Amino acid sequence: MTTHAPQAAQSVTLPSSLDEAVAALAAMPAAVPVAGGTDLMTAVNSGLLRPAGLVGLGRISEIRGWQYQDGHALLGAGLTHARMGRPDFAALIPALAAAARAAGPPQIRNAGTLGGNIATAAPTGDTLPVLAALEAVLVIVGPGGSRREVPVSHLLAGREMLAPGELIGFVRVPLLHAPQVFLKATGRTGPGRAIASVGLVLDPARRGVRCAVGAVAPMPLRPLEAEQWVASLIDWDGERALAPEALDAFGEYVAMACVPDQGDPVPPAVLQLRRTVAVLARRALGRALHS
Repeated sequence: MTTHAPQAAQSVTLPSSLDEAVAALAAMPAAVPVAGGTDLMTAVNSGLLRPAGLVGLGRISEIRGWQYQDGHALLGAGLTHARMGRPDFAALIPALAAAARAAGPPQIRNAGTLGGNIATAAPTGDTLPVLAALEAVLVIVGPGGSRREVPVSHLLAGREMLAPGELIGFVRVPLLHAPQVFLKATGRTGPGRAIASVGLVLDPARRGVRCAVGAVAPMPLRPLEAEQWVASLIDWDGERALAPEALDAFGEYVAMACVPDQGDPVPPAVLQLRRTVAVLARRALGRALHS
């Protein structure tokens, strides 16, 4: 893998099924699961991590695709960003496909996986605000064939943790058949880590707007009051249009909720971040309503 890898792990196991992977982790609790390795190997190479063993997930075919299940898509945790960025997936879950395409240069998108993005839970993870807005649910696979379900927001907030021997097997996402948008701002032109990102989906069946802001906090933030306020203004049975003033107000509402004051006077960096979030939220809602 790298010149550091042979020293980092005493053993490498390559299971061909989820149950085999769980058994390998249960047999060696100090082992670390690895799929794309885009975050793990960075930590290994920098000396921050020296795992006793690695359990490679790349040969597990059951988590590299998706299937339909009662109005939902059951996504394998091994789906790469590159695969999610393709047109057939984009037709299914557009915002998640857009986030996957924004996840970095091709070598990162080809290796990085959906499950890895969730398990690493980096604040700048591009798929995370979309999953939060979609209210995705994780299917956790454990020893003895056990399965349990956890809202993605619970895992990201630390309210639920993976127990020893458990893996994220699948991600269940509702198929809303309605407009959804992902936008992010970076510090430079082209692919890069997000300064702020927004995932926004319309849910006509529940007459709701769901929005999550990423990169500004340790986990994606849901501005619930802003969602409820703007949903009450939308003519769900008509053209679903809003006046520019309402879009601007929604952006400001989201920004104030997700980027609170930090001192008096408010530091310029905080004001700039708040402006960025406001623009992203306003544009995301405007694009969704006009799709």
